[in-house]
Amino acid sequence: MNSIACRMRRVTAAISASPATFALITVLMAAAAAIFTPPIAAREAAPAQPTVVLVHGAFAESSSWEDVVARLLAKGLPVIAAANPLRGVRSDASYIASLVDSIPGPVILVGHSYGGSVITNIAAAKGKVKALVFVAAFAPDVGETAFSLSSKYPGGTLGPALAPPVALADGGKDLYIQQARYHDQFAADLPARVAALLAATQRPIAEAAGNEPSGPPAWKRIPSWFIYGTGDKNIPPALQTFMAERAGAKQTVAVDGASHLVMASHPDQVVQLIVDAAGGSTP
Repeated sequence: MNSIACRMRRVTAAISASPATFALITVLMAAAAAIFTPPIAAREAAPAQPTVVLVHGAFAESSSWEDVVARLLAKGLPVIAAANPLRGVRSDASYIASLVDSIPGPVILVGHSYGGSVITNIAAAKGKVKALVFVAAFAPDVGETAFSLSSKYPGGTLGPALAPPVALADGGKDLYIQQARYHDQFAADLPARVAALLAATQRPIAEAAGNEPSGPPAWKRIPSWFIYGTGDKNIPPALQTFMAERAGAKQTVAVDGASHLVMASHPDQVVQLIVDAAGGSTP
């Protein structure tokens, strides 16, 4: 202990005897503090970028969002193109809600076609979903079904374009669009070769899903944005206008002549609306 005390006295004496040394130590300590203490701005938590979750609809699959995904990633937005089971409104919404709840930070939900019914029935963690974007999509109210809404206004031609139902072992039925009619019905503004690939890879929807009544709609409590094509033959444009107005949409975009697969034929406009929704959903 005596030796330590002696060394401390010598150091103190040295510093006292040499003002220049003391000043140098003071400067070095200040520099170290500046290096290792982050600026106030850096210490404040930056707002989290929302993750965009894309939910495809019937007669399509996750890859139908390919061009939208590429553009969103280029803009620095995290993206997940979810695999929608297409089995039933409640069960599909529950599946997507589980995915949403697993994502850290806020989420923008984007639904196409029947995918709109799914995001309408989302029951994710409170406050998690900041915006809903309906892309040529259904936005049903309580008790409405996708099939009942389709007949609310004239102009839809999906029924005659469907192939004979595929009977399932559980007694249900799966629905497809006839491949020969897919281009004209679903993707008329895309090249024929692209439509042929989409027709071959389309995923069916359970007939029961199209007839399942919707629950309380999320668009009554979450801000919504809408985009659709005026050439849509699956969901009549008049119906889409009606649903957007009923939901009190923040913005509605009608793409002149676009088909039901508007996100594939006009990805830039769809991406811009998603970006607007992401910006408009933050306080």
